[in-house]
Amino acid sequence: MTAMTSTATAPVHPKARALTATTLRRRQRALGVGAAVIANSLLYLAARAAGTDFTLTDPGATQAHPLILPEIAVFSLVFALLGWGSLALLERITRHARVIWSVLAGAVLVASFVPIFIEQATVGTRIMLCVLHLVVAAALVPMLRHRAAARTR
Repeated sequence: MTAMTSTATAPVHPKARALTATTLRRRQRALGVGAAVIANSLLYLAARAAGTDFTLTDPGATQAHPLILPEIAVFSLVFALLGWGSLALLERITRHARVIWSVLAGAVLVASFVPIFIEQATVGTRIMLCVLHLVVAAALVPMLRHRAAARTR
């Protein structure tokens, strides 16, 4: 007597599969945003402990502005969310979202260095601000791992 076993599984509805991919993509992107904020906050605290003053003075101004942890965290969060939002928008309107977003993100990163060198600051502050900008970029790049769901027309 031969026993037959079946490994049949319930059929998965196509929308359920897409929902899972969307959920995974959102989760990964939220983790990227969170990683950017947490990493920058920790780097800021470590740099402050090591003696970096994070004090900026606008050209022509007489009063200096010391950056504080909430400013670092909020700026990191805002720009990370803008990165996520721009990628999500591009995925809805073009098939080349990954390439366009990569170029856009690179341009924004390069442009973000300009104010660092316009402001009057110590070398240590400038270096750490550059590192903080790079950390946000590095945390957001993994958002590109998941491709947008194939379009059906």
